[in-house]
Amino acid sequence: MRHDPIEAELFTENRARLSAKLPPKSLAVVQANDVLPTNADGHFVMHPNSDLFYLSGIEQEQSILLIAPDADDEKWREILFIREPNELLKTWEGHKHSKEEATKLSGVKNVKWLSEFRGIFHKLMCELEHVYLNTNEHKAASLEVASRDQRFVQDCRAKYPLHDYRRLAPLMHQLRVVKSPPELELLRKAVDITRAGFLRVLSFTKPGVNECEVEAEFAHEFIRQRGKFAYPPIIAAGKNSCILHYNSNDLPCESGDLLLLDVAAAYANYNADLTRTIPISGRFTPRQREVYDAVLRVMRASIKGAVVGKKHRDWQRESQLHMNEELLKLSLITEEDIKKQTEDELACRKYFMHGLGHPLGLDVHDVGHTTEAFAPGWVLTVEPGIYIPDEGFGVRLENDIVVTDDGPLDLMATTPVEAEEIEHLMASRHN
Repeated sequence: MRHDPIEAELFTENRARLSAKLPPKSLAVVQANDVLPTNADGHFVMHPNSDLFYLSGIEQEQSILLIAPDADDEKWREILFIREPNELLKTWEGHKHSKEEATKLSGVKNVKWLSEFRGIFHKLMCELEHVYLNTNEHKAASLEVASRDQRFVQDCRAKYPLHDYRRLAPLMHQLRVVKSPPELELLRKAVDITRAGFLRVLSFTKPGVNECEVEAEFAHEFIRQRGKFAYPPIIAAGKNSCILHYNSNDLPCESGDLLLLDVAAAYANYNADLTRTIPISGRFTPRQREVYDAVLRVMRASIKGAVVGKKHRDWQRESQLHMNEELLKLSLITEEDIKKQTEDELACRKYFMHGLGHPLGLDVHDVGHTTEAFAPGWVLTVEPGIYIPDEGFGVRLENDIVVTDDGPLDLMATTPVEAEEIEHLMASRHN
């Protein structure tokens, strides 16, 4: 693992929280993600399964965690299965966890080799009644490729058709959406690395550099601080800033244009999510500045509005009504446009067509029941934007916040966002 070791107490407590939600006679199964193929004999670097990491801290392929709080044998109430190391694996793939290392990482005392899984799983299935199996239940998930979880669900149902099968995902969503203090510290580390990358780019960006060179500056800073990109970076100059998921990152940055940067670091699998929009020449034009300030006002107000008890849909609507006001001032919409808007399609949607924010954590678009009211410990992104293709630029700004009983806490409060500070930092790049 690239990141510093994490105290196993975090994962032990997470397992205890899940066990408390399971009814009597239950068994929960959590697996590693697949190692996905590319072409020929190639494969992607495995991305750890977020639920498995949350419950165990284990990032190694093919690992399986069983949780059975009421198993008759106390040793079987938590079992972690991992690949058995051997000299061939060591030569071709490198180090694999020993049982002792897996226990130190996870806090799970009973660690077994994968070859023992089937026999132990069968005995537990004979003893227990309710089986909690995992699938990807994110609302925006793409489910075209059968996952390791889905294959296991089919196998279980075929071999043990009379058990009571239940969904683990809703329980994991309830747990993961509320971040504990140790999780918040890992998120702060990701935010700090992201801030360092942004400051590096402010001193680097000037007319003539390529979007890919800006991406490389972020990569340098993230990797040297033991992080990685949280998601494919968006480095969008000029008219590209109006493409919401632009990631070609291969065009030159022209004098007078804006550069939209939607780039953040992940650390220990916890993700930051930052967006900034900067003037390539070092100073905003008057028109760019008035649009920038309008977006910033909406972001500031939306951060203040993210309070305990508010529902996501109401928070989103407040931002849209505020954006209507800003777009009126910018002469981008008219009072007539507002009169004609519908409940589902507000006037601002022409220039602010995406959501205001989303839960953040082990996944960038993290799991959580966004139909429920905000609660203390929720981490959210706040990312309003205005996109004006006819004028050749868009502006988006994004900070990450924690919902608390005392009001929202801005994790990115020290990351430059005021236009004057951005211009000042860029002006000092040649000094």
